[in-house]
Amino acid sequence: MRKIQRALISVYDKTDILEIATALVQRGVEILSTGGTAQHLRDAGIDILDVSDYTSFPEMLDGRVKTLHPKIHGGLLAEWDNTAHSAQTEAHGINPIDMVICNLYPFEATVAKPDVTLPEAIENIDIGGPTMIRAAAKNYRYTAVVTGASQYAQIIADLDTNVGCLSEERRFELAKAAFAHTAQYDAAISTYLTDANSESDEFAPDLTLRFKKERTLRYGENPHQRAAFYKTEADPGACAAWANQLSGQPLSFNNILDLEAALEIVKDFAQPTCVIIKHNNPCGLATADNLQNAFTRALECDRTSAFGSIVGLNRKVTIQTANTIREAANAGVKIDAIIAPSYTEKALRALSRVKRRPILETGPLATAQQRVPATMQIRNVTGGILVQDPDVHELSPDALKVVTQRTPTDAEIKSLLFAWKACKHVKSNCILLAQGTQSVGIGAGQMSRVDSTIIAARKAGEKAKGAVLASDAYFPFPDGVEIAGEAGIRAIIQPGGSVNDEPVIETADAYGIAMVLTGVRHFRH
Repeated sequence: MRKIQRALISVYDKTDILEIATALVQRGVEILSTGGTAQHLRDAGIDILDVSDYTSFPEMLDGRVKTLHPKIHGGLLAEWDNTAHSAQTEAHGINPIDMVICNLYPFEATVAKPDVTLPEAIENIDIGGPTMIRAAAKNYRYTAVVTGASQYAQIIADLDTNVGCLSEERRFELAKAAFAHTAQYDAAISTYLTDANSESDEFAPDLTLRFKKERTLRYGENPHQRAAFYKTEADPGACAAWANQLSGQPLSFNNILDLEAALEIVKDFAQPTCVIIKHNNPCGLATADNLQNAFTRALECDRTSAFGSIVGLNRKVTIQTANTIREAANAGVKIDAIIAPSYTEKALRALSRVKRRPILETGPLATAQQRVPATMQIRNVTGGILVQDPDVHELSPDALKVVTQRTPTDAEIKSLLFAWKACKHVKSNCILLAQGTQSVGIGAGQMSRVDSTIIAARKAGEKAKGAVLASDAYFPFPDGVEIAGEAGIRAIIQPGGSVNDEPVIETADAYGIAMVLTGVRHFRH
């Protein structure tokens, strides 16, 4: 046990700082402070000693040097049962600092500001704060380091229980949290400076990832797997991870994955759009003149697979849409979660009648022109990670290459472009059939493209007649096109590039199918 007699407080996040400072003063602890924190404590009537008065050395260099002084760091780093340390500190008038309460300005918030310059970002790099935190954390046997408001209540309780002392076990736990805090901070700076090198389009030679734990999940993909949910330090804009949950039970591991998939799909479409997600794949997707009709049309694609699904919408949900969703649920379609930009009060009240179903609100979705794609996508493998740019390729009608005798009609072109954008979000191998801007059959995640074609045609049934087909990669053989022709498909969009392109195109001509090539594929493993 070590008694807390002197504490240094310097915080950016001042949440509950007055409560813990008051608790320390009431227990006879001397408070050192500096800058805005000192003024904040003084304004609240808390007696503090300025660091500059304690060190007899003024702040200087426009505030760059405040706590970088031997009387501060000697007090943080000395081992007080080491006779040599004690003799040196006594000779230089250095007193123990038993606790540091310090947290850092979130660097991401600085660099997220519009038009921030590199010199401005550099000037906002804190030196004294991380140095104090690391010094105290290294010397945790003698110095307690507190880096978050969530720790304050436990600290106060421990001081009461232990007559003003903190145990070494508690100080060790605080030290671990402190090093995590500075690691996050350094990673944010490193990432920004790497990205600031606009002359290079190479991936960084070293990659540091930074996320904060949001909560422990009930379990992972299966009940025997442990799991937790981590978020980015800064809000990146409308996304599933940062969405506000308005009602329902806590999200599961699989809920989060499916909500992410749902939202990212509907973000891609400018018109009112609904997607129904099952196991990270769409089992129905449609755009329409309003959200209510989009939901109805998406559900028509595969009502059976929609049982236990996630619904994603890209407009404010009105009572009309909410009632349509409720009618589907009453007819046996179990919907496990809903995500949308916002809800009217009546719609939210209607949807919340299913108490356990999570309902999430993201806020406004950016338009295609406003959207900034994620800097990279990450997949883990044993012993490493894979990093890639996101698939944000936009296809214009002018980029289509007609390779068959029949040219698609304007209506077919519109439907083909819808199907092509939709198939990007389906696990490969993907075959997606559409009538207009409504999916009618989806074959996903099969090991052969012909099997995906068979599944999509079977699910579409009679709706395959006159539909268009999107394939996320080329047809290696004509057999997939033969199945499409027998099902009544009228137009196909695919990347092309197979050694068998010629017989594939000949087969399309034999069935009177119009075929266009994109030159781009959309694999999604």
